[in-house]
Amino acid sequence: MTPRRQQILDIAAELFAARGFHGVSVAELGSACGVSGPALYKHFESKDAMLAEMLVSISETLLSEGRSRVGSAAGPREALTALIEWHIEFALAHRPLIVVQDRDWSNLPDAARERVRALQRSYVDVWATQLRLLDDRLGPEASRTRAHVLFGLLNSTPHSGRLPDPQMHDVLREMAHGALGLA
Repeated sequence: MTPRRQQILDIAAELFAARGFHGVSVAELGSACGVSGPALYKHFESKDAMLAEMLVSISETLLSEGRSRVGSAAGPREALTALIEWHIEFALAHRPLIVVQDRDWSNLPDAARERVRALQRSYVDVWATQLRLLDDRLGPEASRTRAHVLFGLLNSTPHSGRLPDPQMHDVLREMAHGALGLA
């Protein structure tokens, strides 16, 4: 992805998070990016395509980095610690994307929604596998449920992040480790 394309997606995420996907016009997006609305069509075929790329791309990144961190870990405890750190870094750096994902999911084109859903299932399974390796009493559904509950905690940053990011990072780490019994 070109730096300009990423810049447009970052600006769009901020605007969509603040006002909703339907609350932002192409003209407003263009103006915020320093171009006319129609000039955005040099980079994206539509506003829908922009939303799709935004959410598919971040889902791909979450999965890729999650797999990488697990692959570098010595065991399931270390893998979960690395996954927690990664997801906290993501949540603090991408608050607008979390809001957009939560609120504008239904506005995704069908193909993009299915792609994001598949990527997210795979990301959950990365976590669930490590949870089962750490505690063999957990079945697949119990471990997936734990992963989803933890994501709820970590993805609360757009709404609960009242502390400076370094302190919020520490709070999230402590709570995540406690929730998973890693403390």
